[in-house]
Amino acid sequence: MRGQPELYQLLKRLGIEFEYREHPPVATIEEAAIHWKGIDAGRCKNIFLRNHKGNRHYLVILEHMAELNMRDLEQRLRQGKLSFASPQRLKKYLGVEPGSVTPFGLINDTEHHVHLFIDRELLKFDRLSFHPNINTASIVVSRTDLIRFLDFHSNSYQFMELYSTD
Repeated sequence: MRGQPELYQLLKRLGIEFEYREHPPVATIEEAAIHWKGIDAGRCKNIFLRNHKGNRHYLVILEHMAELNMRDLEQRLRQGKLSFASPQRLKKYLGVEPGSVTPFGLINDTEHHVHLFIDRELLKFDRLSFHPNINTASIVVSRTDLIRFLDFHSNSYQFMELYSTD
């Protein structure tokens, strides 16, 4: 299986079942959509951000067609302007390359530095699809098992309304 062996070991240890699919590298939602046929799950967009000082990092998960209301999130966090984190920061905190952003990258955040925001809209899906820390495969897990993974790993997270209504 493609992706970090440690991830699959942890999923097994936690009793998290998953559906696994391999595909060519996909870096965008448009590229991924080609390979979603037959996958019964919510499709997610994962965005890795930093605050203006660069001392706080956030992983934002949205339904794949939603647009993040960045200004609203900035105002709620009061951390100044948010921007996309660099590939170097992505590698340092989540251990993944651009195009492979996923909550499963939190296994590489040993200091639990990254805070996760999950759009409340995703609660309507029983199953969710993510990369297993590489963009040449996808795994589908239940929403309940995703939460079990997050609780085990102890990074802070919260569900909130994140999408733009514009």
